[in-house]
Amino acid sequence: MKIFAVVALLIAGPSVPALAQQRPPIGGPYPPPFTETLSNNTPLAFGMDAQEAAHALGTPLNYVRGRPGEEIFLAFRNIGGSGLFYKKDRLFLQFRKGRLAGWKGNWGHNWMWQ
Repeated sequence: MKIFAVVALLIAGPSVPALAQQRPPIGGPYPPPFTETLSNNTPLAFGMDAQEAAHALGTPLNYVRGRPGEEIFLAFRNIGGSGLFYKKDRLFLQFRKGRLAGWKGNWGHNWMWQ
């Protein structure tokens, strides 16, 4: 009897319609490209000033070193994490002549594995 019930469920299971994503209408709104849906794309652009970069990242910039116009700033980005431990990544921003010339993420060492 149990075998009959299992076979009946296996036969009836595939008859449920699939809930796949529908294709967009012709000329209609298209979904964004895959790269725009990633959570790790950085909203920075070369040539931004420090205020624009802080606004784009949504975090204040902390001065590290350098002469005026040639500074290095540090931004702490909260990228979530579990409910117990929030993960904050450090992002160093290099400015030359007051404009953003480059940035580097520094993830440091994982303290749990030391």
